[in-house]
Amino acid sequence: MSTNKILGIDIGGSGIKGAIVDITTGELLSERKRIPTPQPATPDAVANTVAELTRSFDWNGPIGCGFPAVVKNGMVYTASNIDKSWIGTNARTKFQKATNCDVFVANDADVAGLAEMEHGIGKGEKGTVILITIGTGLGSAFFYDGVLIPNSELGHFEMEGMVAEKYASGSTRKKEGLSDEEWGFRLNKYLKQVERLFSPNMLILGGGGSKRFEKIEDMLDVQADIGPAKLRNHAGIIGAAMFAATKMPLNSTAELA
Repeated sequence: MSTNKILGIDIGGSGIKGAIVDITTGELLSERKRIPTPQPATPDAVANTVAELTRSFDWNGPIGCGFPAVVKNGMVYTASNIDKSWIGTNARTKFQKATNCDVFVANDADVAGLAEMEHGIGKGEKGTVILITIGTGLGSAFFYDGVLIPNSELGHFEMEGMVAEKYASGSTRKKEGLSDEEWGFRLNKYLKQVERLFSPNMLILGGGGSKRFEKIEDMLDVQADIGPAKLRNHAGIIGAAMFAATKMPLNSTAELA
């Protein structure tokens, strides 16, 4: 099996998506498949769904996985949009046992950011670049001169007496039935707070919510350059595969050149 090809899996609060990725070009080499995230999203239930998705590609090679939590060396430290029983669980070990494949796990927004910085709108950008993924929550990927500072979790500071992602996420827009104008106001307020704290050169909006960028663009009055993720909802899948490539043993990655 060519080590240019890696299965990328993006685990979200509502869906688990995957595709086979050419990591040198960022292209999807298969159709993108999606299975609803099990509820409750316990370790065993999610691992079984990841295994089901892996089998659907008849896949037995390396897997990169974006996961909605702070992840360090495969270990899960937070659980805002998944079951709390994930905290203290080694996601890498869990997924490897379920799939019988070598699996590499990182924060879902971080891997989406890796894809956008290599193959998307962030390519070549210097200074501070922040990607915000808009979906069940608000994820973030923080880069300085192209280098990732992992597990930034900028959707979790307080706004309006609540966690920011409860105020301005895509799921909140749907749950509260917000109009584009109402949601755009909230998202702009959130982005201005991010800008006030970190003074980014560029803000990138990713995740499913980025599809509505054109509808709210005129409401976003931040000073940073701002735009939707070029790879849109595929960024998490592509970036997960890219992350796996950086963690594979040298004797595997030698073929990547």
